[in-house]
Amino acid sequence: MSPVLAGVLQLIALIAALALAYRPLGDYMAAVYSSPKHLRIEKVIYRCIGAHADAQMRWPAYLRAVLAFSAVGVLLLYLLQRVQGGMPLSLGFASISPDQAFNTAASFVANTNWQSYSGEQAMGHVVQTAGLAVQNFVSAATGMAVAIALVRGFARARTGDLGNFWADLVRGTVRVLVPIAVIGAVVLVACGAIQNFSGIHEVGQFMGGSQQTNGGAVASQEVIKELGTNGGGYFNGNSAHPFENPDAFTNLFEVFLILVIPFALTRTFGKLVGNVKQGYAVLATMGIIWLGFTALMMWTEFAHGGPALEAAGAAMEGKETRFGIGGSSIFSVATTLTSTGAVDSFHSSFTAFGGGIQLLGMMLGEIAPGGVGSGLYGMLVMAIIAVFIAGLMVGRTPEYLGKKIGTRQIKLAACYILITPTLVLGFTAASMVLPDALGSMLNTKALGAGSHGFSEVLYAFTSGANNNGSAFGGLNANTPWYNTTIGLAMLLGRFLPMVFVLALAGSLAEQKPVPETAGTLRTEKPLFAGLLVGTILIITGLTYFPALALGPLAEGLS
Repeated sequence: MSPVLAGVLQLIALIAALALAYRPLGDYMAAVYSSPKHLRIEKVIYRCIGAHADAQMRWPAYLRAVLAFSAVGVLLLYLLQRVQGGMPLSLGFASISPDQAFNTAASFVANTNWQSYSGEQAMGHVVQTAGLAVQNFVSAATGMAVAIALVRGFARARTGDLGNFWADLVRGTVRVLVPIAVIGAVVLVACGAIQNFSGIHEVGQFMGGSQQTNGGAVASQEVIKELGTNGGGYFNGNSAHPFENPDAFTNLFEVFLILVIPFALTRTFGKLVGNVKQGYAVLATMGIIWLGFTALMMWTEFAHGGPALEAAGAAMEGKETRFGIGGSSIFSVATTLTSTGAVDSFHSSFTAFGGGIQLLGMMLGEIAPGGVGSGLYGMLVMAIIAVFIAGLMVGRTPEYLGKKIGTRQIKLAACYILITPTLVLGFTAASMVLPDALGSMLNTKALGAGSHGFSEVLYAFTSGANNNGSAFGGLNANTPWYNTTIGLAMLLGRFLPMVFVLALAGSLAEQKPVPETAGTLRTEKPLFAGLLVGTILIITGLTYFPALALGPLAEGLS
């Protein structure tokens, strides 16, 4: 079987699996977030944290709960890393330095999982399981809660109530993420992923000598790392490491885990607003972009451009032979079009245009299908922008799902889409003029501080501000400058957009529904899906084209 055919068949199998899970999972999540009943374990949790789960929150109260919970998470994870050296099961590792502990705490709480450390050489079992793995669950549940709050803003009228954050957080964790994670962990263990609390071992090598390696509760962390679109690996090799991702089947299974909830949430959205066709329109938009990027990435990596790639048979540098070009391309696009950031190959070793596709996927806002929760609310904000543009063209007040899109709504949506580019381009520009920041380019002598070096810095801040977490490996990001600035980019890129999303949700929930007329734009039709795709690509292109031209485009054309 040719590598191209193998890649296409993997893509078809993945689409089929996602299609089978779409309706039952989407309907189940709609039932979870709309149910008036609480499970017994949920009631215990509410009592422990002092929450009144049936109390309705307006958007300021919902936002305060999100920010307070996340701030406590950053503090606890920071402290856990700082005292690691004195804890049991630390594997002899020292406590993490202050700047790196801040960077890691900000990263995992912000659902980014950017890692400026090697997991097997820095983090003990307690930090990995009680710290990082826990945040993998609750940060994903927080994103889902904010997305559901925005959906309620469309579904509710003249109340301003968005539900209860604590109930949404607990339900997302207990009823959605934990059950799927348990099943997924069993699958990974059955396929060869490790799950233990063993210490450090000397392992013999095929060519002689030995190396040290340690075990860990890898399968359980791996599954929520993908399912919650987190991405932080137990080992430095991330999903290219055989302990995390043993074979081609688990590779495709992990891609399925990454995509299944973000895609299924469009069905949940349709059910909660009372019109599943609206969910299908959002799904179609996400699917078109995802399939287009995947096809383009596979074509780019199979193109055999240049004598070295011709000799290798394809762009195999930095890729696992277990997965090949097809599996690596599918995984790469899935992780950069979502906020996952996990890698099963070396992103910096992709072709120049392949690296540009990864960058562009994050620059879109990771909305196709995007992160768990964040992809849906990001796409709905873009839908509001598209409706506004359509309203300008026909000369009538824009409406979306029966709610008028007025001055307040469009200002909030505009602020949302401006935050991330400001962080990315601002921090990148600062890094390119500071000598210490430029000195982190490890390949300066080989490539100079040219297009690829610029791409490394641009990728780092694009990944951080978009809460992705992957990286171009030629940049040493474990410095005070990058640990601090990327940490700030992750926190601001995660929580500032949530401020505007929840304010937008509150403004929509206060409105009275507008009756549909002959002049109402039909947002469930293919025409609107096409308009939405065009709006996303045009806004992103106008914002980032100069930076892309200096980085991957210049490198690819040189």
